[in-house]
Amino acid sequence: MTASPTHQVSAHIASPSRRRSQTPVRRALGVFAALLVTLPSLPASAQPAPNIIRDAEIEQLMREYTAPIFRAAKINAGATRIFLIGDRSYNAFVANGQKIFINVGALMDSKTPNEIIGVLAHESGHIAGGHLARQRQELARAQILMVAGMLMGVGAMVATVRSGPYGRVGSDGVGPMGALLGPAEMVRRSLLAYQRGEEQAADRAAVNYLAATGQSGQGLLTTLERFQNDALFKTSQLDPYTLSHPLPTDRISSLQAAVKAAPNYATKDAPEMQFRHDMMRAKLFGFVAPASEVTRRYPASDNSLPARYARAISAYKAGKLDVALTEIDALIAAQPGNPYIQEFKGQALMESGRAAQSLPYLRRALALSHDATPIKVLLGHALIGTGSPADAKEATSLLMQVVQREDDYSEAWGYLAMAYERRGDTPNAQLASAQALFLKGNMVAARTQADRAQKQFAKGSPGWLKADDILNYRPPTFD
Repeated sequence: MTASPTHQVSAHIASPSRRRSQTPVRRALGVFAALLVTLPSLPASAQPAPNIIRDAEIEQLMREYTAPIFRAAKINAGATRIFLIGDRSYNAFVANGQKIFINVGALMDSKTPNEIIGVLAHESGHIAGGHLARQRQELARAQILMVAGMLMGVGAMVATVRSGPYGRVGSDGVGPMGALLGPAEMVRRSLLAYQRGEEQAADRAAVNYLAATGQSGQGLLTTLERFQNDALFKTSQLDPYTLSHPLPTDRISSLQAAVKAAPNYATKDAPEMQFRHDMMRAKLFGFVAPASEVTRRYPASDNSLPARYARAISAYKAGKLDVALTEIDALIAAQPGNPYIQEFKGQALMESGRAAQSLPYLRRALALSHDATPIKVLLGHALIGTGSPADAKEATSLLMQVVQREDDYSEAWGYLAMAYERRGDTPNAQLASAQALFLKGNMVAARTQADRAQKQFAKGSPGWLKADDILNYRPPTFD
């Protein structure tokens, strides 16, 4: 299980240092400009980027959870990706087309597969409904309405200010400023109402997909009830028209009858799927939670495989390698065909400086998992760590397969750079390093590496052109 840190980009507006010398009209126009900057159409690059986690075991489980849902929703599974975010809050969302992002906190808090399947069905409703594309259209329309409304407000303000001294009794600016801010608030509420409608549509779609696949909607209700309990003491003072999602009570009441009336309401998750879900949660708690929480959730008296899995991972994290390896060996004996326990032993050995010893376990894990991409990357890393030229050559081949399939896998590009360097191929090492840095958002270092690489490639060659793409990249602008 690996995490790929990503960059953050901040948006800035003009300094307010000259505001005291501005006229009331200019001050109003400044507010107008600032409000335009804060429209909900801020580019994704202005938002904090998530910390993406790659894990073969969890990714495979998510694929199996979504496969029947995608078929029911007529979503192309091959064009849809699920990303894990290293955040313990309970959340999931769709972004950038057919990409579902789900926080590890949602996986850790969901006690049954059906709860997470309900969440994934809801997000599938957004994809199938084309909500992202329609939101962009609605945002464009909102911008036009806001600009038009504000220009009218500015005109009214200019007339008011010119009619008498600004700040005189009965003219403190609230009226003119209200004319300026009113359209923005109206448009904001319109957008929020539109988004609430889409959330309700996605809820209804989720219930339909679950029914079509013979699964219960009970997990979706459980999730909404969790939100209701969290919001119980927070929503009494809130204006429901200023929320992006319907209130949990409203969502539950609109779905409850349909969910409970479905013939599959009482259907439970298959025991084998529940076991794998429990193993996934144990893994996440072992890696993410502090040791005290792992001990509390999985005490020594609990001899179940998930509990032993969590304790083995927690021991490894705490530097107790011998304890961890003893427990891992017992887990392998209990489940010799489980690729992810083999993978964990390989990872523990490799990260403890025993790369050569890790190879048999990682090779077996890769075979048992049918070439899972994160395991292939881990094996490539271990091969580099042995120091053998032959292993470095194999690592290059494996990692090239990964980046050709997933060209946005920054960690794979980083290890590929190391493999090329071990083989003395400096130009390709620098080019792969540039690609890794580019994907992490470190543009200065990426261009430096790309420039060094390009100088060593023949002009117009594939390597030269790839370096040139990085050197000439300019982030998209938003008018």
